Amino acid sequence: MSRFDHRRYHPGPVVDLPNRQWPGRTVQKAPVWASVDLRDGNQALHEPMSPERKQRLWGLLVELGFKEIEIGFPAASQPDFDFARWLIEEDRIPSDVTVQVLVQAREDLIRRTFEALHGVPRAIIHVYNSTSPVQREWVFGQDREGVKAIARQGAAWVQAVSRDYPETHWTFQYSPESYTATEPDYAIEVCEAVLEVWQPTPEHPCIINLPATVEVSSPNVFADQVEYFATHIGRREAIVLSVHTHNDRGGAVAAAELALLAGADRVEGTLLGNGERTGNADILTLAMNLYSQGIDPGLDLSRPDEILQVCTECTGLPVHPRHPWVGELVYTAFSGSHQDAIRKCLSRQDSCEPWRVAYLPIDPGDLGRSYEAVIRVNSQSGKGGVAFVLEREFGLVLPRWLQVELAGLVQRESEARGGVLDAGSLRAIFERHFVFDQAPHRLLGYRLDRNGHDVIEARIGTPDGERVLRGEGQGAIAAFIDAWTRWSGRRVSVLDYREHAIGEGTDAEAAAYVRLDIDGARVAGAAIDRDTVAASLRALLSAVNRGQSSQAEAA
Repeated sequence: MSRFDHRRYHPGPVVDLPNRQWPGRTVQKAPVWASVDLRDGNQALHEPMSPERKQRLWGLLVELGFKEIEIGFPAASQPDFDFARWLIEEDRIPSDVTVQVLVQAREDLIRRTFEALHGVPRAIIHVYNSTSPVQREWVFGQDREGVKAIARQGAAWVQAVSRDYPETHWTFQYSPESYTATEPDYAIEVCEAVLEVWQPTPEHPCIINLPATVEVSSPNVFADQVEYFATHIGRREAIVLSVHTHNDRGGAVAAAELALLAGADRVEGTLLGNGERTGNADILTLAMNLYSQGIDPGLDLSRPDEILQVCTECTGLPVHPRHPWVGELVYTAFSGSHQDAIRKCLSRQDSCEPWRVAYLPIDPGDLGRSYEAVIRVNSQSGKGGVAFVLEREFGLVLPRWLQVELAGLVQRESEARGGVLDAGSLRAIFERHFVFDQAPHRLLGYRLDRNGHDVIEARIGTPDGERVLRGEGQGAIAAFIDAWTRWSGRRVSVLDYREHAIGEGTDAEAAAYVRLDIDGARVAGAAIDRDTVAASLRALLSAVNRGQSSQAEAA
């Protein structure tokens, strides 16, 4: 038998739910977010956070707007116990934030947990025990009744010890650990036993948390399991139904989203998905998914770079540049077709209208990302990307025929360098190949008379010295072409000409782009000058100079 043998494994349990309702629903509002970064996320680290790093991450979670934050496992860890005491004794818990702590269904651990929280204004006591068949039979050596008794007794201990701390507003939470691998009817039976002890009411509800402790099936199966629970549990109006998904199959975010459709009110997760094994549900991704659909996520995620910095420094874990929504490169396009579509959409996007830009599901500016980072040019890029960068960075609006020629030059240079070209490099390539107005001919000065028919007198520097060219025509460009044709004997005609101002005000420069037919060959040129006429004349010289240079190379 091969060691890589799929026959060793079997599908996870499913629910017979022929009348499921969740596929026809949509999420209308954000759930209650509960961050477990300081507990589940911390337990997942090779080196758990120091008190200083934990305090820093706590500050970030509060600043982002989390109202429920699990701070640790104080009965099992002295650093977690000390952190709880620091929060309370230093008065670090805002009045609208509730801390949560995790504890197993054991009396000594429960008592120690309450000691850690002595003096806290409000808190969630989260008690749990495993309920799946493999946990019952192989770990605890218990039958169904035995495991249910553990849950009932743990609930009773939590309730009894809480009476010794009447100054605190307590909320009780229970998790049937490994819920996704537990028989649905049995999970309901265990939770009903816990509810019978706690007797929650709509005015003072408890939290029932359904954990995908290990993700064993697809997100739609988890949604079925959540809807089954929500529609079969008693006292539903007195329960805040919570989910805690893990990412073993890569579906933690999807499972949490579908669970909201299935009736969940609350989601436990971590920033960037840090957690045991492959991690937890990524709350940043979940919240941004809502934001992109026009739903207030209830969290302030407008400064993702700050979030990434704090998280990476506190956890020591890197963030992939393609991480959804907040990765360094998620709003960056290298593909030529993508770049062209983005450029065209951005040019039409009105700030007062709903966002509609190809390949960008949200405005990167909402997350503090600059437009300069949206399009970056490498060998995969096309004319649209190059044009976008030059326009954004330098105000150069290149005509399409110039974009096409420049894109080929940029691609060759990028291939030669083997990487991304920055904006400065793109402008240098543009100027090196198209702003060719100094040799072999350059404009030394001009005089233009406009008396119904334009007459130009242009002083041109040539390899043989200064020359004065005279011509006439409808406009300065036509007059100069006439002068140049008379002097050079070349057949020159203008195929296209464009110009625009760079910036605003009296000191704004003018950019001019021209495409000429010189003895049957098409040649482009460009120039920039504060004088619009000088810019156009220098662009014409750039083109004829390039034409001569090409002929010389061909010879």
